[in-house]
Amino acid sequence: MFSDYVNTITQGDCLKLFQDVPDNSIDITFADPPFNLKKKYNSTNDSLLLIEYLKWCECWLSEMVRVTKPSGSIFVHNIPKWLTHFTGILNKIAHFRHWISWDAPTSPMGKTLQPAHYGILFYAKDLKQNKFYEIRYPHKRCRKCNYLHKDYGGKKSGLHPFGPLVSDVWTDIHRIKHNKYRDEHPCQLPLHLLERVILMSTDKGDVVLDPFSGTGTTALAAKRLGRQYIGFELDPEYVRISKEKIETELPNSQINGIWVSYFLEQIVTLRDIDWIRLSNYFFIPRQTEEIDHIPIVELSKNYKAPLIRKPFNRFSEHLFENVESENIFDN
Repeated sequence: MFSDYVNTITQGDCLKLFQDVPDNSIDITFADPPFNLKKKYNSTNDSLLLIEYLKWCECWLSEMVRVTKPSGSIFVHNIPKWLTHFTGILNKIAHFRHWISWDAPTSPMGKTLQPAHYGILFYAKDLKQNKFYEIRYPHKRCRKCNYLHKDYGGKKSGLHPFGPLVSDVWTDIHRIKHNKYRDEHPCQLPLHLLERVILMSTDKGDVVLDPFSGTGTTALAAKRLGRQYIGFELDPEYVRISKEKIETELPNSQINGIWVSYFLEQIVTLRDIDWIRLSNYFFIPRQTEEIDHIPIVELSKNYKAPLIRKPFNRFSEHLFENVESENIFDN
């Protein structure tokens, strides 16, 4: 039964498991498939012949589109080499929206331009019905002095208090390099990369499906943001790791009911429409000249989210001058 797959990671071949998922039943699908580059996955042959690999990819891409709702989106993460093939498949059955370039340098390859990004294809099932929210990320600043990196040429008065709208080039999210943050998986994605995708394309309670769940990053991001999830994964060890991580996680990535993505105790992504609600809890100075520093912000004690102890915005250092921090996020 389809309901048995919701909010769990199921071990098995995604093409077989897809057969139990009804048409037009999933809000978004996200796939990060094997790259066919001889990577050391536990249970996957990552060295297929070109024709075999592309034929297999066409099967699961078609299934992703089939199960996605008319209002839903399809996201596929991979290297540009394979994404160029995937667009040829998806252009026949869905509607192109964006090629998102994720700035993530790799090791030197030799005799070629140095690869410096992965791509995320963003397709809509139906352009007229497609659900999408503009999202923002913080202004880039010096880590020591907190000044803006970019020279806005006298236009600072027109800056959004939090940060700019996210474009199709993502340079602010970095690969997981430290082993202490990694699972035993060769291609683990950052949690806040998936949270950004989910925030811009879903609402609370929507269903997110990942047919190559790996160690559960997509499912974990969905649960943290109050969404439902379905994960398919061939390798039983990856399934075990996923379930252990997800079991202890709570839908906690929010400030007083407003869903946000945070990393290293800083907000890294929020929806533009939610900024209005979020800003209602702050005193924002009328004179933009006063905007120079940001105070410590305490997240609601009702949620598990950690304290934000570093600047996440260009507010006045007197932002909370007449406000008691304990009451800012009261329900």
